[in-house]
Amino acid sequence: MPRHPPKPKRSTLTVVRVYRSLLDHRRGRLVAGRLVLPCALGRSGTTHDKREGDGATPVGRFRALQAFYRPDRVRRPPTRLIVSRIDGRDGWCDAPGDRNYNHPVRLPYPARHERMCREDELYDVVIDLAYNRGPIRKGRGSAIFPAFCPQSSVTTRSMATLTRNDKLALRTQLFDPFRFTFVDHDQQRLRFGAVAKC
Repeated sequence: MPRHPPKPKRSTLTVVRVYRSLLDHRRGRLVAGRLVLPCALGRSGTTHDKREGDGATPVGRFRALQAFYRPDRVRRPPTRLIVSRIDGRDGWCDAPGDRNYNHPVRLPYPARHERMCREDELYDVVIDLAYNRGPIRKGRGSAIFPAFCPQSSVTTRSMATLTRNDKLALRTQLFDPFRFTFVDHDQQRLRFGAVAKC
């Protein structure tokens, strides 16, 4: 009997790298497999010493934990990560002294927090990274979210952001497990081939 050729395995993305621009510390480039896309970083660029409210993106390698999306605006992201819908009662605690610091909370919530359901499109699709998640260090930054949003929304937080069009190019490669690596510009050449709010 004729033998059918085996079906090609679907490639999975295991590492996403983000490199800070040499010319503009708020800009960078995201490398995901063969894709190279422009992206925005925090308003303060990158840092090796992340602090709550500094507006900087932390340098390091962080595992993707889960994803969130707004079902009233976008479709569910095609990923093997755990995916949760964002509604009007979802928030994220950014009060360093609170027991739920750097954790999702349900609103209303007494301590300082950020609303996940925003009027702009910044949190329409976000990925929760394992930055400062165990053990949690108070005041070392919360909600480090790679986000997908229009160009007009970028550079306002300390997350890495992509435009909506670039998200469409990247989304089919987001499979579990994968990690984000945020690289400071002075390490760009050394780490490019090796194995990243408030």
